Amino acid sequence: MTATAKQIARQRRRARADEMWQAFRRDRAGLTGLVLLVLIAALALLAPLLTDASGLDVTRATGEALQPPGSEFWLGTDESGRSVLLLTWWGARVSLVVGLSAALLSMVIGTLFGVTAAHFGGWTSTVLMRVTDFFLVLPSLVLAIALSTVLARGLPTIVLAIGVTAWPATARLVRAQTLTIEARPYIERARALGGGPGHVIGRHVLPAVLPLVFANTTLQVASAIIAESTLSFLGLGDPSRVSWGSMLKSAMDTGAVTAGAWWYLLPPGLGIVAVVLSFTLCGRALESVFNPRLRGQA
Repeated sequence: MTATAKQIARQRRRARADEMWQAFRRDRAGLTGLVLLVLIAALALLAPLLTDASGLDVTRATGEALQPPGSEFWLGTDESGRSVLLLTWWGARVSLVVGLSAALLSMVIGTLFGVTAAHFGGWTSTVLMRVTDFFLVLPSLVLAIALSTVLARGLPTIVLAIGVTAWPATARLVRAQTLTIEARPYIERARALGGGPGHVIGRHVLPAVLPLVFANTTLQVASAIIAESTLSFLGLGDPSRVSWGSMLKSAMDTGAVTAGAWWYLLPPGLGIVAVVLSFTLCGRALESVFNPRLRGQA
């Protein structure tokens, strides 16, 4: 009997997943964003296999400084004679890793604050929401710059700086959704049957909240990638790694703009636009999937 119940539950979950996938496929913009995102992620993952990382070393550069695109270097070279195509290719890895890691950290902190504040209420909610409001009114970029300046330079610092400044919006969203869920009759029934906070949150609240959190996190990744590019452009990124933001900073510092070296600026800039647009399209599509009231709206 138990196995049969598990099989029924598994079939329902599979049917629900199929229904959500069909709804996502009907959103052409979201599907386009997903295809583009998978392509960029695949190229970033395959970079060590398809390219030679030694080309990133300035001491092994073989081209001329700011050489225009040609048969040898398809996207030209930078100020050190390195291939811009190779730099852009490897820069995608850093931007994606930082964006995904920072968005995940932001999601964890925001979900923890939001669910705890909504479930326990009282002084717990008051304290957590005042902390959330404090971070919400602070300029996130200024706070991220301060953290990046104080802490040691590196990717973990960038992830921490972006993650701890981007969670307040998620916390408020999760709190509102949790309050809505806990007002439903089956939550009261679970409490009446002796379900404690761990049971209610783990078995009922989180499964209902996570789809919305997942959709919101997809949108947060785009913001995190822009924040990483901004910090790198300001010189606060990891100096040992190439990212799209650091490429733009190098192009500005070395006079590529005044020299008319458009091939040095466009690839990282277009890469940022493509990834951010892909995550945004996927996030909007997921919102319409998890919230049927948004389907069919322009």
